[in-house]
Amino acid sequence: MKAAMLRSVLRRSTGSAAASSSRRSFSSAPAPERKVAILGAAGGIGQPLSLLMKLNPLVSSLALYDIAGTPGVAADVGHINTRSEVKGYAAEEQLGQALEGSDVVIIPAGVPRKPGMTRDDLSSRLMLALSNLFVRPLPSTAPMAKTFYAGKAKVNVADVNVPVIGGHAGVTILPLFSQATPKANLSDEEIQALTKRTQDGGTEVVEAKAGKGSATLSMAYAGAIFADACLKGLNGSQMLWNERLGKNGVEEVLGLGPLSDYEKQGLEALKPELKSSIEKGIAFVHGN
Repeated sequence: MKAAMLRSVLRRSTGSAAASSSRRSFSSAPAPERKVAILGAAGGIGQPLSLLMKLNPLVSSLALYDIAGTPGVAADVGHINTRSEVKGYAAEEQLGQALEGSDVVIIPAGVPRKPGMTRDDLSSRLMLALSNLFVRPLPSTAPMAKTFYAGKAKVNVADVNVPVIGGHAGVTILPLFSQATPKANLSDEEIQALTKRTQDGGTEVVEAKAGKGSATLSMAYAGAIFADACLKGLNGSQMLWNERLGKNGVEEVLGLGPLSDYEKQGLEALKPELKSSIEKGIAFVHGN
């Protein structure tokens, strides 16, 4: 009963193709066999993410990997009466088994962010992804931007779409509230405050938890929605913010669309920061 209720909540109507990015939900249509691997499945994000992916009917096989504790998580999640078969893998020697045959690999592995730390400070903790990387990335900011916008605009969050571009940390996150739907008559000051709150959303949670943890549940949800979009893309076609996903990955980049003057300034400001983050990522991969 509880699993059915959760699936009902997650399975909201996707609406029209144009609005699908704002109403992403787990599909219930018959789907091909798809294996999803979660690396870091026993962690604070990994456990709720494993639960959400177990509820996704697009997943036929769910491989849960972590350095320890995964058999227990797999046993727990495996008791849920949904389509996917769950297997747990632990220790480095089982990593290959977990990854073998995976269509989507999700990596929430890492350590909680402490007060005063930036997301870039966690870069040395990242792991190498094969198919789909979710390590506190840009997609996690879009649900936040929608929620914050809906609250300020006093509209139903289920109807909200806010494109978010850039990176995953601070000023590199740029929500395009000028393109948000439904439209709301917000002042420049309100838009700037919403932008700042979106950029500092992770810090807001870290401070609220008084240094005892970082965003985990909302991050797991964002990761599950992101992975669901990737699965839908592999099965056909799916809009994801400013791009169209298909069987071969990103099949079409739709562009940024018209930007306000404030957003144009933000775009120029984020470029050097984003370039630095990209260079750090490349250096990390080459060093490992």
